[in-house]
Amino acid sequence: MPKPVLGPRHRTNPIIWCAAIICAVITVAVIIAGVAVFVVYLVVKPRVPQMSITQSQLDTIFFDQAGLLTIQVSIILVARNNNQKAIANFHSTTFSLLFYGRTIARLTAVPFEIRANQTLQLNYVVQSSPIPLDPRESEALNGELRQGIVVVELTGTTRTRWSAGVIAPVTVRVSLDCELRLPINSTAVYPHCTTRAQ
Repeated sequence: MPKPVLGPRHRTNPIIWCAAIICAVITVAVIIAGVAVFVVYLVVKPRVPQMSITQSQLDTIFFDQAGLLTIQVSIILVARNNNQKAIANFHSTTFSLLFYGRTIARLTAVPFEIRANQTLQLNYVVQSSPIPLDPRESEALNGELRQGIVVVELTGTTRTRWSAGVIAPVTVRVSLDCELRLPINSTAVYPHCTTRAQ
């Protein structure tokens, strides 16, 4: 029986072997890093730090016949870090108090830090300068006063930054948009408004 004739043997180029080994090492490293991050995530259980309005109150309101409105409002905001092992930083905190879409006051805070599982209370007493109302706004305000309430909105954003373990620092912008229906007899209200991640 005749022997089969074999062609010349082709050897794999060493560069291809090196490239294959490097790709295999990178793949294994990425898998190990992914598993490590997942395990740390399960242990740390990171949560986005939040701010919420816990109390608000209309302290004073002056509305004259010329259509000028001046109000003073007390607002308590609470910054909360529900992470068990991470310190949270809040910065770029700016909220606006609105009356019929018009900014009547700004609430700001310098950057601050909250330890794990802690809260920080921010107390604001905000007084507007005299606000000239147009006839439509004056009529709407008179209707609210007859009902014994004044409606204002608190909107704005803050940025939070936190990290724990090998997880890289995370920065999230959170926003607040809350309608406050404030009794004119200075009774405190307790709205359920909390920031949401954007």
